[in-house]
Amino acid sequence: MKTILNSSIIVLFFSLTACSQTPAPAVKNPTASSKEDWKKVLTPEQYAVTCEGSTERAFTGKYWNNHEDGMYKCVRCGYQLFSSETKYDSGSGWPSFYDVVPGSKVSKSTDNEIGYPRTEVKCAKCGAHLGHVFEDGPNPTGLRYCINSAALDFEKK
Repeated sequence: MKTILNSSIIVLFFSLTACSQTPAPAVKNPTASSKEDWKKVLTPEQYAVTCEGSTERAFTGKYWNNHEDGMYKCVRCGYQLFSSETKYDSGSGWPSFYDVVPGSKVSKSTDNEIGYPRTEVKCAKCGAHLGHVFEDGPNPTGLRYCINSAALDFEKK
């Protein structure tokens, strides 16, 4: 029981401090190091999603229906996360990908926020909340990274 409690405290601690710790160099503001700094450089929706773990409403994000070729990057630090080559229409209303960019990493943790466990996905470089990953995606991975548009920037090829 102690291990579970300690793990929960650690997850809660990192969730609460994700936007107060100094991140890796950010595209929008390389010196953003506090919640107030992030509020100055991110839109209110980007802040709510990446710093507070919110979720944008389905079918409202700017990338859920984007079919252009290019790279999806973390809105906070510019880390390359997903390629248009792995993007597909999951019908969920959020940009969905079956894999991350080769060589990039996302961190994963259990999220019980809505009463059942889900796997939360964060940028491995700066800790920004991105969305969730589910095991109901297409081949070859069987994964569906369901990502908030507000957590992404898109760079056309």
